[in-house]
Amino acid sequence: MYIVGELMGVKEELGKKIKRMRINRGLTQEQLSEAVDISQRTLSGIEIGENFVTAETLDKLIKALNTTTEELFATNHLRHTEEIVEEITSDLKIISQNPTKLDILYNVTKSLMRE
Repeated sequence: MYIVGELMGVKEELGKKIKRMRINRGLTQEQLSEAVDISQRTLSGIEIGENFVTAETLDKLIKALNTTTEELFATNHLRHTEEIVEEITSDLKIISQNPTKLDILYNVTKSLMRE
């Protein structure tokens, strides 16, 4: 369950996600706006939640950011820690039945612990 005050608007949330993805991919606003064929000012407005994207621009952003719709709109970060831990624990019970998947998960976990 989410607390209303903790949630930001769809435009703001989507804008922050686009900005985070752009930065993580090493792109400037200028580079991404060129790839998507919109002005840098329009992209800036999208990233700060001032403007909302059209379906066409959204499709171009997904391609330019080399992402998926699911990843772009994922809201797992809005869930409470306890809920996430409970789901991971449940998933772990299933994964532990498959030695190959368990080995992969072990390696990923160890890698995350080094960061």
